[in-house]
Amino acid sequence: MPAGIRLAGAWAWRLLVIAAVIAVLLYLIVQLRFIVIPLLVAVLVSALLVPLVGFLTRHHWPKGLAVAAALVGTLAVIAGLVTLAVTQIAAGSVGLSARFAASYANLKEVLAASPLQLSNAEINGYLSQAVDALQADSQIFISGALSLGSSLGHLATGALLTLFSLLFILIDGKGIWNWIVRIFPRRARPAVAGAGAAGWTTLGNFARVQILVATIDAIGIGAGAAILGVPMAIPIGVLVFLGSFVPIVGAVATGAVAVLIALIFNDWFVALLMLGVVLLVQQIEGHVLQPLIMGTAVKVHPLGVVLVVAAGALLAGIPGALFAVPVAAVLNVMISYIHSGAWRGGVPPAGAAPGSILWQTIPQRPGFRPQRTVALTESRVRETRP
Repeated sequence: MPAGIRLAGAWAWRLLVIAAVIAVLLYLIVQLRFIVIPLLVAVLVSALLVPLVGFLTRHHWPKGLAVAAALVGTLAVIAGLVTLAVTQIAAGSVGLSARFAASYANLKEVLAASPLQLSNAEINGYLSQAVDALQADSQIFISGALSLGSSLGHLATGALLTLFSLLFILIDGKGIWNWIVRIFPRRARPAVAGAGAAGWTTLGNFARVQILVATIDAIGIGAGAAILGVPMAIPIGVLVFLGSFVPIVGAVATGAVAVLIALIFNDWFVALLMLGVVLLVQQIEGHVLQPLIMGTAVKVHPLGVVLVVAAGALLAGIPGALFAVPVAAVLNVMISYIHSGAWRGGVPPAGAAPGSILWQTIPQRPGFRPQRTVALTESRVRETRP
């Protein structure tokens, strides 16, 4: 048998085994989704709150009081945003059906007067097809939302499990991780511990940078809506902020909602201006924020971000789109750390050095090495000299 065929066969069965293991893991995650999703939410939120709890404890706050303050503050911010958005929506939804009907009739008139010379029956058929297409495409996300909370009981259970997990991670997260590391064989523990530290740093970078990007998107689109006189500018900003946690895709979808609101409540010209604002913000995010900040923080190419979000949405709907990028980024950093063999020499995980999140995510010049790494290298060189 030729050597090339033997080599291909050796690679083939190993790849099949890896694919089978991944398939089994995905099947178990789907079956345990009502446990896995709240746990992932708790881990993602804890990546934001652990530094806050550490800051408070360093300033002589009791650990329990610091955890309580972080949790209560987070819940208060979320409740305030939701209350503000709901209040603005309730105030601006008066006469919504009449405005929508008028905009629909105006759209039909524009199409009828266009050079396409469409008949009334053709216009109705095309609009019906467009509505059906939107409904069919939205089933991917709606199915994920329904699978996450098909009943009030599932939602309540998931919320309690998230809060319970978050509380214990904030109180004793380091102890929980040390227990997980001790499950592995003794020889593998340094690699697992180092990879976990690198993954946790990447997750924290993702969470903080994603909040920064979401805030910029929300301010840009919300301010543009307010300047153009589009009603419900504050709910639009809140919606864009929440949607931006799905990188790239979320801000586009919520920006489309802003354009639709401008079309219903204003006119075609304002809707086109609103579309221009959304596209401008997306260009800034895609060409400035994503490459310089997000790409460096999570170490995933923008094309990889889009593909991972699409795959996550197809597999698990909204939860899959939300967690696809952080999971991929953490796995990428952990695998790279183990493959590099840095854990053998006791080199700290990449990105674990403390400092401002903005400076950590700025790409450095070629050949740049942090002072701590330079000092470690020089000390090792001195130790190896005769």
